[in-house]
Amino acid sequence: MKKTVGESKDDKSLRQETFLWLDGDKYEGEWKGDKKHGYGTYTFDNGYKYVGEWKADKRNGEGTSIWEKGVKYVGEFKNDKMHGQGTHTWKNGDKYVGEYKGGKKHGKGTFTYGEGKYEGQKYAGEWKADKRNGKGTFTWQNPWEQYVGEWKDNMMHGQGTYKKADGTGKKGLWANNKFLRE
Repeated sequence: MKKTVGESKDDKSLRQETFLWLDGDKYEGEWKGDKKHGYGTYTFDNGYKYVGEWKADKRNGEGTSIWEKGVKYVGEFKNDKMHGQGTHTWKNGDKYVGEYKGGKKHGKGTFTYGEGKYEGQKYAGEWKADKRNGKGTFTWQNPWEQYVGEWKDNMMHGQGTYKKADGTGKKGLWANNKFLRE
């Protein structure tokens, strides 16, 4: 079922349309030819919703994705994936603010844990392919502890300093979350 709100005289101009698929998905927004292009809202029958910019049928530019379970992403997209600056929040309060590449945390960013076992813990630093990689700071709560240094595949790896609330700690070379030497 297709409802046309506005028409263009050729396939090169933008037009405004609402399109409803048989499975319940719905798109309201701009089209160029037979592709979503410009600004629009796509609502899936499963509750997922995207509001933002489109280019050649793919999410491209600024947009907001909302999942039915309280997960939300606001930021940049490229070729249908989170790419560039963005803020991702989860129902339990987890939050990531930073850079994405190809749908994964990549570049500089901060991940803060919400409710649950890791509540209040925070990592601020470099990411690669959804993992802590490069320089960064991880802060634990209850009791307070902190590691400032290099990371590889989510592990303390390279030069770093680990401190406890009482002032004690270790500074030196780390590998796979284990202290090697000063």
